[in-house]
Amino acid sequence: MRFSDEANLPTRFGRFRVVAVQEELTGKEHLVLMRGRVKGGVEVPVRLHSECLTGDVMESLRCDCRDQLTRSLSLIDERDLGVLIYLRQEGRGIGLMNKIRAYSLQERGYDTVEANHRLGFRNDLREYGVAIRVLKTIDMKSIALITNNPGKIEALMKGGLTVARRIPLVIPPNAFNRVYLRTKETRLGHLLAEEAPVAGEAAGER
Repeated sequence: MRFSDEANLPTRFGRFRVVAVQEELTGKEHLVLMRGRVKGGVEVPVRLHSECLTGDVMESLRCDCRDQLTRSLSLIDERDLGVLIYLRQEGRGIGLMNKIRAYSLQERGYDTVEANHRLGFRNDLREYGVAIRVLKTIDMKSIALITNNPGKIEALMKGGLTVARRIPLVIPPNAFNRVYLRTKETRLGHLLAEEAPVAGEAAGER
């Protein structure tokens, strides 16, 4: 894993420090935004955000990705502390071409999980190994993960990180993503309510 030099990044959500990370085996590049004194911090807000070109850039209403991204940056800005890792794993890891194919299948009545299966993929192909390595390099004592996805909590805890708590992202549905959000909740186990579980329960350690 290679790191670029660090630079300042002024945004509409405040000023961040930014560094690019490159995976040595694949050459895939990711982005890390940091705010405040995160090294050695306790319950530092952290967001792992997987790339969504259609949502993050084109502001698609089919998903809640852009809303999650902007809300996460706002939360970090409010606290003047946090880390956001932008992971280049489009379409839950299936890539842009297959993501658009999945869109087409969804327009024929399949939900997001069924569409992935018809294309020959599992529910979710994302992996968080590079994010775990980055967070270990930053060296925080514990993090507060900004997520609705218990799978992320589990992955980070299995990777040796201390997830002290979850910060939920409550995004109101719109007319285009209501079914998508329901599928995430009922079929993928995402926690879309305000209540945050304790870390052990979220990681499946009941």
